Amino acid sequence: MRRASRAPTINRGIGSRQQGFSLLEVIAAIAVLAIAFAALMQVAGSSLSLTARANERTQAALRAHTLLDSAFVMDPVQEGETEGRFDDTYRWRMNVSRYQLPDVRPADDGVSSPIYRLDLDVIWGRDDTERHARFSTLRMGSAGGGG
Repeated sequence: MRRASRAPTINRGIGSRQQGFSLLEVIAAIAVLAIAFAALMQVAGSSLSLTARANERTQAALRAHTLLDSAFVMDPVQEGETEGRFDDTYRWRMNVSRYQLPDVRPADDGVSSPIYRLDLDVIWGRDDTERHARFSTLRMGSAGGGG
């Protein structure tokens, strides 16, 4: 005895509903994705800007470190203000002044070595967005008070 097989029938009557997303749901999903993508791009842009600023400050610090380490190594320390350029982007201004340790009287014998404070400003950027970094160090002068 053989039974006849019947193909399953799909009921598409009045009470049935199709499965899937409506056009309104698709548009809403795309809008949410667009807003999320725009926010992510804003974060990525801010991250790039912060990275560029950090790089500028790092370059300023490296240049200042080099200048302060080499200042007055071969020549005696001289009080006053000097300035110059590292390159087309970075320039510097250094003020050298005698430094007195707090609560310490200077020796009257004239043999002690004076201490100098070197204040270095590194400047970069255009006039409207000019940035500064300030660095300070102390340097021992030559004995005898001659600088």
